[in-house]
Amino acid sequence: MTANQPKPLLPVVNKPIMEHVLRLLRRHGIEDTVVTVQFLATLIRNYFGDGEELGMNLSYVAEEVPLGTAGSVKNAEDHLRGEPFIVISGDALTDIDLSDMVRFHRENGAMVTIGLKRVPNPLEFGIIIVDDQGRIQRFLEKPTWGQVFSDTVNTGIYIMEPEVLDHVAAGEVVDWSGDVFPKLLKDGAPLYGYIAEGYWEDVGTHESYLRSQADVLSGKVDVDIEGFEVSPGVWVAEGAEVDPEAVLKGPLYIGDYAKVEAGAELREFTVLGSNVVVRSEAFLHRAVVHDNVYIGSSANMRGCVIGKNTDVMSGARVEEGAVVGEECVIESEAYLSNDIKVYPFKTIEAGAVVNANVIWESRGQRSLFGPRGVSGLINVEITPELAVRLASAYATTLKKGSVVITSRDVSRAARTLKRAVISALTAAAIDVRDLEVVPLPVARFHTSQSGVAGGISLRTTPGDPQSVDIIFLDERGADLSPAAQRKLERVFSRAEYRRAFPGEIAELSFPSRGVETYSHELLRRIDTGGVAEAELKVVVDCAGGSASLILPSLLGRIGVDVLTVNNRLDEGSPTDTLAKQMRDLQRLGDLVKSSGADFGVRFDPVAERLSLVDENGELVDNDRALLVVLDLVAAERGGGRVALPVTTTRVAEQVASYHGAEVQWTPTSTDELTKAAKADDIIFAADGRGGYLLPEFSRTTDGIGAFVRLLGLVARTRMSLSQIDRRIPQAHLLRRSVPTPWAVKGSVMRAVVEAAGEREVDTTDGVRVLEPGGGWALILPDTAEAVTHLWAEGPDSDTAQRLLDEWAAVVERAEG
Repeated sequence: MTANQPKPLLPVVNKPIMEHVLRLLRRHGIEDTVVTVQFLATLIRNYFGDGEELGMNLSYVAEEVPLGTAGSVKNAEDHLRGEPFIVISGDALTDIDLSDMVRFHRENGAMVTIGLKRVPNPLEFGIIIVDDQGRIQRFLEKPTWGQVFSDTVNTGIYIMEPEVLDHVAAGEVVDWSGDVFPKLLKDGAPLYGYIAEGYWEDVGTHESYLRSQADVLSGKVDVDIEGFEVSPGVWVAEGAEVDPEAVLKGPLYIGDYAKVEAGAELREFTVLGSNVVVRSEAFLHRAVVHDNVYIGSSANMRGCVIGKNTDVMSGARVEEGAVVGEECVIESEAYLSNDIKVYPFKTIEAGAVVNANVIWESRGQRSLFGPRGVSGLINVEITPELAVRLASAYATTLKKGSVVITSRDVSRAARTLKRAVISALTAAAIDVRDLEVVPLPVARFHTSQSGVAGGISLRTTPGDPQSVDIIFLDERGADLSPAAQRKLERVFSRAEYRRAFPGEIAELSFPSRGVETYSHELLRRIDTGGVAEAELKVVVDCAGGSASLILPSLLGRIGVDVLTVNNRLDEGSPTDTLAKQMRDLQRLGDLVKSSGADFGVRFDPVAERLSLVDENGELVDNDRALLVVLDLVAAERGGGRVALPVTTTRVAEQVASYHGAEVQWTPTSTDELTKAAKADDIIFAADGRGGYLLPEFSRTTDGIGAFVRLLGLVARTRMSLSQIDRRIPQAHLLRRSVPTPWAVKGSVMRAVVEAAGEREVDTTDGVRVLEPGGGWALILPDTAEAVTHLWAEGPDSDTAQRLLDEWAAVVERAEG
């Protein structure tokens, strides 16, 4: 939709969004306006001119290079004449009472007043928290669900005193929310938030674009609609011809000089632009049609957008969420399925069924990436075609000639999909080094080596043998950061893939000795001193996974007596179900006890995580295992910092401090944990789910490395796992999940902050409320599901249960 025009010129009920904004300013007595322009600036200048038609004085300031939200205003400083001014976006539809906002600004003596609005989903906006007087306490740009502590968001509407621009460097990229406001807040400047009651919609997605049209037609937003209301909710502009035999069911809008023939049916929330022709028997419902479009007889269009100068021929069908760019031809009987995007200047042949270019929104997910990369049912949601498009998008984010590592688990599905991935990468001028079947830590290790730009690993989804995960790695071997994920998603959703010229097709190679190189570096960097002398005996369960490719030779080099089980590649069972995991752990415990082993370890099928069994054959659950390994590491290192997610029991602080170490609490996402582990003084990190990070070797989770480290620690300490466990205080940490609709997640978190009252609140991830007696509760929205997770810890089980019940009730009340 914006390939050939700037977003402010997109029409909402036949007026550009920016025109609605300018008319709002004019309505509140603001006549002198500076427009900062960049992309396709000439189109905006040509449309609005000097503003005379709107009764305004418009001037324009162009950015030669992007300067950011604050830098662009600084660039226009000469036009502002040293007076207080309003900053407002040209592509957000609103009817906020600017006059009342000005009054609020003056009465509070504010340097900056930020327009705020409460929204159901605050993820794409900056969230802000204010006190009872409206003074801003804290804000955060585009949070994750774990960082949401309010549903009050920044609308991008600001009232400012001129001295604010003294804090903006000229000619540099400067952002209001990211750079200027945090500094002013830190300096104690009077920053206030005005919570607006009016309408505000940031038109940033196709869904919000359609919603804004419907809201105007429904009267939810106070804007000018040009034309005549010929019947309730049915607006017809000047010069339009509507046959009396046409069926009109409002609210809807018919633009000037449009023509609607007999038998055509226009239903709710349909918008026709200027000069649109709708032939007989055509059916339109919630369709937004731009100027100069021809719609043939018996065409059927629902919940779609059609760009200007496009022809939709007879019998064509355009389904929900589809978007057709400008100057396209959709020939007769063609079918565009849900969410298809047709870019400008394309022709869809007669009778064609267009469903191959399905974009990620159509999968019913709120994001392409979940907690395990891109996941879905094999050959239903994750198909070879999708794998090709994903790999093509990933390749497009890298430079030509870059090197990418590929790998997989033992499953046939992963093997098939990896072949599709490799073909897409090489076709995009990316050299591929394929490790074939290896443990995921080995793939991460090789991806982190110099000269490698990233990696793609495929595995069966943990606990779901019908699904597969495609895991994208960055140059550190870590999962892609949220910013890199969004970049890949943008390329994927637009289908703007780079292709290599014939001479640029890249190479596929199969590095030899990949496992041996990993083993050599692991033993070089991790201390295994004392293992041979301790004459340890361990039982290792490879779970039929890729750990079986490396462990026998690795353990032989260490000098430890080992009994291995499930030491094979099991294609028929490539993932862990809970039943299989518990059955194997029970068997592992029996083997440890009967053989007199020092302890037992079970790896997950890709060797990224491990479970522990002590010398008595008893399972050490993940929470206790974290504390046991932490105790061993901290005791040996005698200082430093450990990185742990905020969901970890605070007993970890006692363990660490006893040995002179300090805990750094991190958000729960894997990306945040790996980022924290990059610091030089971090001696240990863990995720609480059997994943351990060993900074001396790798900054990513590595079950094999953790096992080797544990061997050395146990050998040198001369204590059994149960002895170490017994000397660690018991934790009283409980967890519960409460179903929470997406639409109310923001308001739930605001209710939690309000319910906390005067108690100390930590917003590292979610909202953690600290109780005066030493207990705490953490409320954390799930990033991928309509669920809110709660943790509560207290000095005893009763206190933890009371806290959990109390905060679960807060969440449930807020939902109602």
